[in-house]
Amino acid sequence: MRSPTSACYVSPVRPGRARSDGESLRHVAVPYDSDEAYLRLTAPRVRAALADGRGVLVITSAARLSLLRDALGPDAARIEARDPAGWYTHPYRTLAAYHEYTRGRRTLVVAEPRWEGRGERDTRELIRSESVLNAALGAAAAVILCLYDVRRVPATALDSCPVSHPLLLGPDGESASARFVEPHELVLNGDRAPLPEPGRDAETIPFTGRELRGLRREVSDYARAAGMDPDLITSLMISVSEIAANSIEHGAGHGTITMWSEDGELVCEVADPGGALDDPLPGYIPPEPESPRGYGLWISRQLCDLVELRNEDGVLRVRLHLTMGS
Repeated sequence: MRSPTSACYVSPVRPGRARSDGESLRHVAVPYDSDEAYLRLTAPRVRAALADGRGVLVITSAARLSLLRDALGPDAARIEARDPAGWYTHPYRTLAAYHEYTRGRRTLVVAEPRWEGRGERDTRELIRSESVLNAALGAAAAVILCLYDVRRVPATALDSCPVSHPLLLGPDGESASARFVEPHELVLNGDRAPLPEPGRDAETIPFTGRELRGLRREVSDYARAAGMDPDLITSLMISVSEIAANSIEHGAGHGTITMWSEDGELVCEVADPGGALDDPLPGYIPPEPESPRGYGLWISRQLCDLVELRNEDGVLRVRLHLTMGS
């Protein structure tokens, strides 16, 4: 693995190995329609998890957390809490945070994703990350209860919950979701549509292994001239460098980078004429320690706002989106 040295670098996490005790992830969607239903579905499971010696993390609004603390009484002091505004800022950093909390211990997480105010693209990526959780944490000794307030959650997100969760929790207990789709089989709106053409101000730069150092400088100069926040330029430069290095090492050995600004973002596309998509979840699952591939996309998904991939006419295109300002 290449080792970026910037403070912006996000260290990759790795999914747990298969457990000898047979326990694995239970990923459960919990639709509810009232405060009473919320407490009826969550409080008994939190108490049971505490009695079972599990770590318990609750990620929900202050109002929901207060209701749960009141219902738990003295046991409330034994739970941890996070603000969903911070937890759900970025779907794939959220995935890394889940992994960090659940790694090496038995846990219960009660989580309420923030859906309100998200655009179509952000909603799609949050749905996808909920699905990917099943593969990334499959061997974890964790129960994750994902709350969906049917009065407030947008219809698209609500409709996705039985698709991205293998289990549903209702008044009669848990049941298997008949609509569940395995993460590697999930196809969301737009996933297979051609990528839009680059902007009219796009600049294209060819590269080979010899130009990699100069390529980093050109990307940095372009981003700076476009007005990107200096703190974000390093994240972009690392992401582009990782993808280009993958093209050199595992693809055709050369390619092009096309850059342009669009809707407050800097977009950078790396085109590899010898690339291939042989991973059903490219860059969504952190690679195993012995794997020679996969780090570039994982790192890029952590650092960028969006990473899109298409394999068209023998050319693998990796399109990176990063906001211009903090």
